[in-house]
Amino acid sequence: MADLAGRAGSEVTTIEKPFGEIFDAGEIAEVVDRVKPKVVGLVHAETSTGALQPIEEISRVVHDAGALLLLDTVTSLGGVPVEIDAWNVDAVYSGTQKCLSCPPGLAPVSFSAAALQAMDARKSKVASWYLDMSMVRNYWGGKRAYHHTAPINMNYALHEALRLVLEEGLENRWARHRRNHLALRAGLEALGIQYAVPESHRLPQLNAVLIPDGVDDAAVRKQLLNEFGIEIGGGLGPMAGKTWRSGLMGAACTNRNVLLLLAALERCLNDQGISVDAGAGVAAANGVYAAS
Repeated sequence: MADLAGRAGSEVTTIEKPFGEIFDAGEIAEVVDRVKPKVVGLVHAETSTGALQPIEEISRVVHDAGALLLLDTVTSLGGVPVEIDAWNVDAVYSGTQKCLSCPPGLAPVSFSAAALQAMDARKSKVASWYLDMSMVRNYWGGKRAYHHTAPINMNYALHEALRLVLEEGLENRWARHRRNHLALRAGLEALGIQYAVPESHRLPQLNAVLIPDGVDDAAVRKQLLNEFGIEIGGGLGPMAGKTWRSGLMGAACTNRNVLLLLAALERCLNDQGISVDAGAGVAAANGVYAAS
């Protein structure tokens, strides 16, 4: 996000936290009071770390400082609550390929009245013709001014994905992601695997865990893929070689996948010389399912 803004000619100020940690409203307030930014950008659900960023209090801080709030909800949309109006988010973008289980290629966006006013107040054209929202607005609005040829197949795919979300019920979908996360957590902990992110801001659809000491990261992921058809992600940035990332998103967020991963991971750990109780992970997960 910072790189994109810089390429567009913005003066960018960043604040950073270690992987897996989140920002609190006080940290944001200190920077916006000092820098007086026009826009504050945040990632709601961090795919690289498995951390979920609370937004509501930060949104108040940002708007009290007279700034607009930009939110990345690529991983969160459809998996956890995304309350754009309640949180007073000015500009938000997402993706179709994660918790909506739609083919990749579209980026749903939404803008507040304040964001639209900022667009209308521009004194120069947007540098990217393709991403000029003032032109895209006219394309989708009543004027139907030509901007591009719409990807019709993708629109139908998104329509079907959203139909399935409504059929399940959004709250039920959130609950399904939460339930399968809790089952996976119980199973992983029974195998002696701990999460890399504190429970208070842990993301249910992206489970980032610490690789046990003495375990070969790449060897386990290769075995999971080649023997069981399961692909999990490795750690990124400073967490490379230290964490595994398991996605439970949309249609892939099922108890079948949770139990299969736990059984397969037990086998991989045994092959790595790590002793775990036979069936402990699957039993712990089934205990969660039985109680829910």
